[in-house]
Amino acid sequence: MADDRFTTHAELFDLRGKYALVTGGTRGIGMMIARGLLRAGARVVISSRDADACTEAERQLSEFGEVRAIPADLSRYEECRRLADLVTADSGRLDILVNNAGAMWREPLETFPVEAWDSVVDLNLKSPFWLVQALLPALRAAGTADDPARVINIGSIAAIHVAASPNYSYAGSKAGLHQLTRVLARELGPQHVTVNAVAPGPFPSRMMASTLETHGDAIAAKAPLRRVGREDDMAGVAVFLASRAGSYLTGAVVPVDGGIATTATGT
Repeated sequence: MADDRFTTHAELFDLRGKYALVTGGTRGIGMMIARGLLRAGARVVISSRDADACTEAERQLSEFGEVRAIPADLSRYEECRRLADLVTADSGRLDILVNNAGAMWREPLETFPVEAWDSVVDLNLKSPFWLVQALLPALRAAGTADDPARVINIGSIAAIHVAASPNYSYAGSKAGLHQLTRVLARELGPQHVTVNAVAPGPFPSRMMASTLETHGDAIAAKAPLRRVGREDDMAGVAVFLASRAGSYLTGAVVPVDGGIATTATGT
């Protein structure tokens, strides 16, 4: 029997009335996602360690909807708790959490330092867990059986295939985040919270800037779709996962990479 609750196509992707937090939302993939959520009607908080970047990103994004920027160093547990308290102070609810803040460290195996593990794992793997932990009451308050609250973790195709660059802690931390996504999805599903991950391929960002400048054409040529990612590619998958259209999906890792990792024939 057809479900007549969705009378128009637009309602499937409508985020009006939703409240979202996007970490690392001042640039790159985080800003792409924040802009997409705003355009779909959500009210959005973005965060970054850089206070000036927060101010500028808030200015840029404000033309698309209601946005607030909060500086926070999410590699530190106490900062995750502080951000969670600030985000939920007005209503005690959060519909969408996007764990995007991340770091990468490229260095050869022989000289790869201790701090390259600690700083990367703290931000890429520990902070998403800490934020889910801190924001779980607010996510539970927002979610229902028909329309769960959403956690969207930003992983990487570096956790699906072996990249050419020596990014040991980055690849390891993102692989851990993919599995953490599945573990949390199983636990939080009965609590009306879905947990999914997006595994981006090459997108224009500060993290990828030097790589794309040097090897962008070659990377695009190896992708089955023959290009690198665009803003609407990332915004689209985030809106899908955050909207009613994605309400029956949890525990998934969605590669958004033009087929680079999922069709690779070797490393």
